[in-house]
Amino acid sequence: MIDAAHLLALVVTVTNAVAGVVAAFLWWRVEPRQYAWVLIRVGQVAAVAQAAGAGVLAAAGLQPADGLYWLYALLPVAVGFVAEQLRLVSAQTVLDARDLEDAQAVGRLPAGDQQSVVLQIVRRELGVMAAAALVIAFLALRALGTV
Repeated sequence: MIDAAHLLALVVTVTNAVAGVVAAFLWWRVEPRQYAWVLIRVGQVAAVAQAAGAGVLAAAGLQPADGLYWLYALLPVAVGFVAEQLRLVSAQTVLDARDLEDAQAVGRLPAGDQQSVVLQIVRRELGVMAAAALVIAFLALRALGTV
């Protein structure tokens, strides 16, 4: 059972570390790419799998060396959820900063300005999710050390 917990934590650590580093690099370069979102979603799925696996292992009677394992195994899902909420607010933050009421107001801007607004929104969302993936990788690494 300990091996399964180690494997789950290792998968979450690696997938989210890769997703976080790639997304952070693309954020820094202002080059949002679709594959960054795929990596982020794979990391989120791995975090949910770890939480579900922790539930199965708890039901099977796993006794980790440190009780904090349960926190580190479940907290990545909460971090992902909060990050998604912050990502959703990103668009409105950008619109507010530019004194635009809604997406229809963006549609009335010249094409270059529209692209600028969209890029700023996507970049902000990517930055939020990159930070979340790195936090999740850290939490999974801690889970790996507390099993």
